[in-house]
Amino acid sequence: MSDLTRLSASTMAQQVRARKISSVELIDAHLARIERLNPQLNAFVSMDVEGTRRAAQAAEEAAMRGDELGPLHGVPVSIKSSIDVVGLRCEAGTKIRAGNVAQQDAPLVARLKAAGAVVLGTTNVPEFLMAWETDNLLYGRTNSPWDLERTPGGSSGGEAAAIAAGLSAAGVGSDGGGSIRVPAHFSGICGLKPTPGRVPATGHFPESLGPFAPLGVVGPMARTIEDVRLMFEAMAGADWGDTSAAPVPLRRVSENDARELRVGYFEDDGCVPVTDETRVAVRAAADALRQQGFDVVPFRPDVLPQARRPWNVMFGRCGQMVLGPLVAGREADQHPILKELLASIGTRPPLTAADLLNAWLERDVLRLQLLAQMRQFPVLLCPVCAIPAFRHGERRWTIGGTTVEYLGRERDAFSYAEYFNALGNPAAVVPVSRSAEGLPIGVQVVGRPWEEEETLAVAAVLDRAFGFQGPPMFHESP
Repeated sequence: MSDLTRLSASTMAQQVRARKISSVELIDAHLARIERLNPQLNAFVSMDVEGTRRAAQAAEEAAMRGDELGPLHGVPVSIKSSIDVVGLRCEAGTKIRAGNVAQQDAPLVARLKAAGAVVLGTTNVPEFLMAWETDNLLYGRTNSPWDLERTPGGSSGGEAAAIAAGLSAAGVGSDGGGSIRVPAHFSGICGLKPTPGRVPATGHFPESLGPFAPLGVVGPMARTIEDVRLMFEAMAGADWGDTSAAPVPLRRVSENDARELRVGYFEDDGCVPVTDETRVAVRAAADALRQQGFDVVPFRPDVLPQARRPWNVMFGRCGQMVLGPLVAGREADQHPILKELLASIGTRPPLTAADLLNAWLERDVLRLQLLAQMRQFPVLLCPVCAIPAFRHGERRWTIGGTTVEYLGRERDAFSYAEYFNALGNPAAVVPVSRSAEGLPIGVQVVGRPWEEEETLAVAAVLDRAFGFQGPPMFHESP
């Protein structure tokens, strides 16, 4: 039964439809794996085991009756604990929301269930999702399945750890500054940050409103790009509770179609150095696409480093303004990581209306400049992050004699992900190689807004060439 947890979500769905395995077998196998491995990882934080088993039984009965089955029928999935799943806790990792239980499903959750997916539970996050690692005072630290002394990333760290270790077949994260892509990169799995509005963020906390709406999204995470695509298609579509909603129809883009897209790649942005192994991974991805007939040439958009300025204002300083009233007088309930972030932002001058207006205008000008350059290069390959997964609590790293920092103003290790939140591009992550310490290194595939299908088609070629290998924990038998 343990082998069932190693199947891809797509294969699980196919075998359920073919009556080769049952939904009940799948769920039981995953629940057993969660019971065995979650104490080490601390990925899941809220579950309804009996409710999950009832859902699996209902899925099995539907299959036995010969009902029309959805594309995810019987597949066990997990959901980040900042997204509403009826009956489960949605606390966003903070004591200020302790005990908050969702009263209804977020639209994306309802869509996954309508497609036949069975929700196992919700996964751990940093407090208010404001970190690239996962720890909080409610549930504690989530550990990487590759090395328990390292983080699986944040803020969708519980999701990434669960999927990489085989506790969940696929799941949903959210991303306002790399929170899907960094955990995917750190954990050796795939993920997609869609264009804002392509997958509804309705039912997510914090809400994507105001300056956060162009930045923050929800999106799929899985062990293969095919599974990411399957999840994306089940969730995508306008929901008018999302201020960024747009009725963009789903399309199928073949590999031959994707070969018509010129690909530009860059190993670094000219400001933040990356590890040698990261450079090798980007070059390997570029070479793999060339071997498959793609036109791939070196190209580095010159606007990217400037995009951190509006991102810092619209995410960081506006985030501080929103969180300030929520946490005021609750300092004892704040995790040190959140305090560190707020203190770092707090050293900057107070945000003025002119600051916000200028940042928003600058963001739009840079976005137009990038999109003009992407007429020649509709797809970009680049690093996800300057480093692989770091040890819990680390804050700076030396790369080629230069210091890169966790909260760096000049050299931020996570700027490669932040750029595409600021500019609104869809971006997928595919695991490509390993560091000298055996840690996964992913590559970012960036497309133009609303072109998730093209982005995934290119990413699928890389996934076939490299793809999920899995930590030793994933391959262990009970």
